Amino acid sequence: MRFDNFLKQGLARIAKKDENLAKALFMTAKRDLIFLERTEIDEFSSRKIMVGFYDVLRNLLEAIAALNGFKIYSHEAFTFYLKEIGEETISVKFDRLRKIRNRINYYGQLVSVEETEENINEMKEIIVFLINKYLKFLEG
Repeated sequence: MRFDNFLKQGLARIAKKDENLAKALFMTAKRDLIFLERTEIDEFSSRKIMVGFYDVLRNLLEAIAALNGFKIYSHEAFTFYLKEIGEETISVKFDRLRKIRNRINYYGQLVSVEETEENINEMKEIIVFLINKYLKFLEG
C-alpha cells in the first residue's frame, strides 16, 4: 500500500499548508511530553503513559503533515506518510508502536513497566529526531 491509497480512500486529504496548526500541535505535544516525563511509570500507569507518548508522537506527525499540506485521519496512514517523506526506518518503528497502542486501547492488553520503558525510550528518540529535522523552527 502507498500513501496515495489513503488519499483516494479519504483517510487523508490534501489541505492548505498550515503553519499555525502545526505550531499549535507541536506546542501541545511539548506540554504533554513534559507531563508524561514527570509521571512515574508503575504497574498502574504504564498503559496510560505508553499511549500518552504514542499520542505525542502522532501529534508531531500531524504537525509535519500540516506543514506539508496534508490532513491525515488514519493512524495507519501515518506509517505510509513517513515512507512518502523518506523516513522508512521511523515508519517501521511507528507501525510497531501503533499496533501496540491498538492492542492496549482496543483489546485491553496490559504492558509491563519494562516494555513501557523500552518503548518510551524508542519513542523519545523518534520524537527528538522529528523535532530537530522538521519542527525546530516552530519553537521561535
